[in-house]
Amino acid sequence: MAVQAGERKQQILQTLAQMLENPRGEKITTAALAARLDVSEAALYRHFASKAQMYEGLIEFIEQTLFGLINRITSEETDSLRQIDAILSLLLGFAQKNPGMTRVLIGEVLVNEDDRLQQRVNQLHDRLEASLKQAIKLGIGQQQLRAELDAGNLANLLVCVVDGRWHQYVKSGFKRQPMDGWEKQRDLLLGGV
Repeated sequence: MAVQAGERKQQILQTLAQMLENPRGEKITTAALAARLDVSEAALYRHFASKAQMYEGLIEFIEQTLFGLINRITSEETDSLRQIDAILSLLLGFAQKNPGMTRVLIGEVLVNEDDRLQQRVNQLHDRLEASLKQAIKLGIGQQQLRAELDAGNLANLLVCVVDGRWHQYVKSGFKRQPMDGWEKQRDLLLGGV
């Protein structure tokens, strides 16, 4: 039975994500990806014009997943502190479940790729920060957070903490889990706000 074009495309992206889970962080070539899928490189290029397009597919998956869940959190949870906590836990939990995608999120695998990929990841980080800023502003409006707080600075700090935990996870060969010790650190970060 032949694999449908959409299914093959999904299979390529899943295999690429699995290859990115290698803690040694070796450069992924289209030849290695084709070999893992037991297809020719030409077969890969029937579905993606370039390796950059494959990475774009992974970034799109990350965006759809994270922002779909963030939108659900912000629409279902009216308490701003719970929103902030849920968003931060989502970001760390996503990374822990998807180590290969975390390498994309920190830009590690995009270093020698098309510059537009890193720009897209940067935009994703900006959108994450904007989502947190909105939840912080809600908290200030609900008087759950101090009125004098600068929502932009706190949102930036929280994204930097998440990004740092993502980097730690990748650089440790996926040994230092993003959620390890998070509850205590979260209390330190948000306890005084």
